[in-house]
Amino acid sequence: MMTQAQRRLYLIEALLKERGGDGLQIPCSEAEQAGLLRALLNVRPPIPAGREFLQVQDEYLQELIRGLGVTDIDALAPVRDGIYLWQGDITTLKVDAIVNAANSALLGCFHPLHGCIDNIIHSRSGVQLRLYCRELMDAQGHEEPTGSAKITPAFNLPCKYILHTVGPVIHGPVSERDCALLASCYRSCLKLAAENGCRSIAFCCISTGEFRFPGERAAETAVRTVRDFLRGGRGGMRVVFDVFKDKDFSIYKKLLGV
Repeated sequence: MMTQAQRRLYLIEALLKERGGDGLQIPCSEAEQAGLLRALLNVRPPIPAGREFLQVQDEYLQELIRGLGVTDIDALAPVRDGIYLWQGDITTLKVDAIVNAANSALLGCFHPLHGCIDNIIHSRSGVQLRLYCRELMDAQGHEEPTGSAKITPAFNLPCKYILHTVGPVIHGPVSERDCALLASCYRSCLKLAAENGCRSIAFCCISTGEFRFPGERAAETAVRTVRDFLRGGRGGMRVVFDVFKDKDFSIYKKLLGV
């Protein structure tokens, strides 16, 4: 049985070998090695990986997430009927499905160590996710439209599925069309989750990061759309608004009357 340090070193060496060596020196510290491994995973193209690599990668990522601490939705209390508010790392949340704020290529973020949720989800799910997404997109034959969603397995995350949705990108004042497209992201994810038998779903703050949608306006759209969905006879669905920043937590607390 490999230790976590041995798994990390194995994966780094395998990825460097895959790239032809690159002449990179492997750092000594655990933190620097972890950063290098994530960076190498971030830039790896969507190509198959060997069985041994996948086994070691899966063991490494599952141990990593266990170390971060997994939160089960059953341990949370709703703030309204069917609605939950939780502040934390969405990749550690045990629900049926989590939502990824994706780009239109749907292949994840290729920028090494970028802080976007797309990067983090792909980094912790594993290389299988990018390959699965590429196969979906090849079959589709075009980029993912704004406001729609795709479902994939979650691979090494504690949830069952990942719902990938492309939110609107804001270049100036927010328009009614921007709000309609953002609402469509939430509806598309909720509908797709229900169609796949999901009874719980966790939303990130779609479009509010790199896509520059103002947080308060985005949260108003999110809460209104989810409430409309639940009032429409989907009361069995548990919906988590997962926030990471204190500012977003405050916005959702106010909107939900917590």
